Amino acid sequence: METKSRTEYSAHNTTIAMFSRALAIIMGYVLRVVFTHTLSESYVGINGLFMDILNILSLSEMGLETAIAFALYKPIADSDFEKQKSVMQLFRRFYNTVALIVFGLGLLVIPFMDVLIKNKPDIEHLTFIYILYLVNTALSYVLVYKKTMIDAHQLMYIGTVYKTTSWIIQDILQIVILVFTKNFYLFLFVSIATTLISNVAISIKADSMYPFLKEKNVKPLPKDEKNSNFRNIRAMLMHKMGSVVVNNTDNLILSSLVGIVSVGCYSNYYLVIASVQQVLTECFQGITASVGNLNVTSDAKRVREVFESVLFATHWIYAFAAIGLFELLNPFVELSFGEQYLFSKEIVLVLCVNFFLTGMGRATLVFRNSIGLFWFDRHKAIVEAVLNLGISIVLAGMYGTIGVFMGTTISMLLTTVWVEPYVLYKHHFKSPVWQYFAKYIKYVAETAVLWFMTDRICSFVMGGFAKQILLKAIICIVVPNAIICLLNCRSKEFIFIFNKLKGLVEKRKHG
Repeated sequence: METKSRTEYSAHNTTIAMFSRALAIIMGYVLRVVFTHTLSESYVGINGLFMDILNILSLSEMGLETAIAFALYKPIADSDFEKQKSVMQLFRRFYNTVALIVFGLGLLVIPFMDVLIKNKPDIEHLTFIYILYLVNTALSYVLVYKKTMIDAHQLMYIGTVYKTTSWIIQDILQIVILVFTKNFYLFLFVSIATTLISNVAISIKADSMYPFLKEKNVKPLPKDEKNSNFRNIRAMLMHKMGSVVVNNTDNLILSSLVGIVSVGCYSNYYLVIASVQQVLTECFQGITASVGNLNVTSDAKRVREVFESVLFATHWIYAFAAIGLFELLNPFVELSFGEQYLFSKEIVLVLCVNFFLTGMGRATLVFRNSIGLFWFDRHKAIVEAVLNLGISIVLAGMYGTIGVFMGTTISMLLTTVWVEPYVLYKHHFKSPVWQYFAKYIKYVAETAVLWFMTDRICSFVMGGFAKQILLKAIICIVVPNAIICLLNCRSKEFIFIFNKLKGLVEKRKHG
């Protein structure tokens, strides 16, 4: 079988991930429009709230997938099949335990439902609806651990295609149910069925690709390696706890302090922002296994060179995306869901700044996870979680909806923005972290100028609703990308990426 280069694997994974996720997002968008027009605002709010509650409860799983992948990189590079079997056996037990823990914790939330929902909506069988969401979440961990084996072999696109196919089928069935029956229970039963079938399918695929996974003679991992994996899991659990609190408690705070209708409004914005975030995350997930392979086969100097190029790419991509979201979110939400779901432009600005800050940390996150530096900044996640929750609650009381999102901004600036790069530079690159921040500040300043220029140009756009959206979209595509190219075309990072892309194109022509 022909072996591809890391660049080819990354490009293949990223390309398929982008198109698959974009297709899934289009279908998800159609489903969301149908959902908001066939069911009441209360159902929209409940859907967002229950999803956030269960994302928080899923902390028991958080960290396993990253820890599995890191544990597999070296055995895969060394073609050590026995070690791969041992790692997978260990994590199979963890995932089965996780499903039970999530379901058990989810049941414990039921008595507190009245506290979590301010102005409880008049929806029948609310507890039963919540249990259906809970069952779907618990089932999402059954058999899915085998997908990580495929991902760790730099073949992430296979799992992406399987998941995307299941999502599209699910969306189509749910749209049909909403249009013809408006039955919310059937809507949820479809989610449960597709989750289970999708996991079974990817498990069968992994077994066919790696038959040794079905072998019964599996040696347990040595005690020191098992302890190392446990330590990584504990560290990743703390990291994900911070991430979940930052990203998934906004709806809970809005629901308890502002009201369930505000949750419905935010859910629509979150749908669009999270959809863009998912596409871009898939791009960087596509290079994760390649970075892991690079780390076990190259020195730190080479890894840093690649990291700085990826950092530049995150700046470019997320600056362009954040500016576009800021200009187009409100028109898009109004067109899709109605004027009653609109936020003020100040709130949209804070949401887009949070999106950009999260994106700028993507390069550091990918390299930290691929290199296995989970342990060194584990406490950062807890501090960030506490700060975010506390500041958001205080500011929500003072400023309402915008205060919730400002809490997220402040907590990121006080923790994630500087701690994660500090750990990467200190413990792996062995270089002063100011070199990172010099680039980071340059990129942020560049983005601020581009953002201001693009917004000013867009402010002159006049005409009908559709014309304004089209013209603003063109401006957001042309202005930021053209100026970033002009400002950075001579940088080593730009040249590195350009040469990699050029090499891929030439190989395709001759291949």
